[in-house]
Amino acid sequence: MSSSFEQPYIEFKHRPTYAEVCLNSLRYNLGQIQGFVGGAKVMAVVKANGYGHGFEAVSKALQTAGVHSFGVAYIEEAVELRTLGITAPILVFGGLLKEQLDLYIKHDIEVTASSVTKMEQIDEAAARLGRRARVQLKVDTGLERIGVHYYSAPSLFDAALKAKHCDVVGVYSHFADVRKEDLTLTKLQLERFQECLRYFEARATAPFMRHIAASGGLMALKESHLDMVRPGLSLYGVYPSPGLAATLPLKPVLSLKSQVVYFKVVKKGAGVSYGHTWIAPEDTRVVTVPIGYGDGFLRRLSGSSDVLIRNTRHPIVGAICMDQLMVNVGQGVAYNGDEVVLFGQQGNQRISVEEVAQASGMSPYEILVTLNQRIPRVFLG
Repeated sequence: MSSSFEQPYIEFKHRPTYAEVCLNSLRYNLGQIQGFVGGAKVMAVVKANGYGHGFEAVSKALQTAGVHSFGVAYIEEAVELRTLGITAPILVFGGLLKEQLDLYIKHDIEVTASSVTKMEQIDEAAARLGRRARVQLKVDTGLERIGVHYYSAPSLFDAALKAKHCDVVGVYSHFADVRKEDLTLTKLQLERFQECLRYFEARATAPFMRHIAASGGLMALKESHLDMVRPGLSLYGVYPSPGLAATLPLKPVLSLKSQVVYFKVVKKGAGVSYGHTWIAPEDTRVVTVPIGYGDGFLRRLSGSSDVLIRNTRHPIVGAICMDQLMVNVGQGVAYNGDEVVLFGQQGNQRISVEEVAQASGMSPYEILVTLNQRIPRVFLG
């Protein structure tokens, strides 16, 4: 059943390439995560166009399903969520500039305070606007990206406690490397974070949320669940690393599909696509599919990924072009208009995002978020 915010069917029909997004699978994954983390709240991470799935549809479906809050990278994403009718708390993870603070406060967006200076700037902006700012304090426990170093965290905590126009609603950190087979660094970061929390807990005058675990952390280390978890990739049914696949049953949310638009026989010894990086070893049948790196199906996937046509796997051959790619169907059968699945299910065959990522040396995150707006999203459920 189509959602009320599905793109018009005629728009999809004008382009044979599209991403099919199953919102029922998204809701299922949220339920699985909620059950797995018990009493911990769930902050749904929807940055980068909902990991390529569609910002509006994904966010509205998750809010309706009862997610506690949302996490995004930039203030622009947060403001867009508000304009779309998202009323749940929204945290912006990224670094901020002083000039952006009015937007945070006017739209009731939670601000990441990552230094004493930024904490003071947030308090000054809130005082000037006659409003209270909702603040989350960011502690760097080993990623070396944004946040006060864990050994300097008391100075940030003290500055937050002095602020007269701010409500500290959370303290958080982020894991640098979560691998089920080696959790040494993960556990060290959690220990550092918990030591920082003890300092703040002894001085805070109001309750606040403690969180550090994203998808990998919540699956690999149960003691990292704390008050809240921040699933991103796992919400969309994709595992951050192969070792975590058995931890939690998830359903892929997005399938990438297209159609055959051209068929030809390539003679033995002929090269295919730019640079002739692939030479036909024998007379073979090659079809053209209208998707390329201009859609975010990157050139790095050339020669490393398969597609499904008529319930059979066939390899992509030659360099992926900006708008097209070629597939060797060998002596098999394919016709113009045949469905092509680049990842997803066809019959009893499946190509997963994780498989495509591993074969190409990319991460599952890259595979999803690089799919751009030229690819229509069709929402089911």
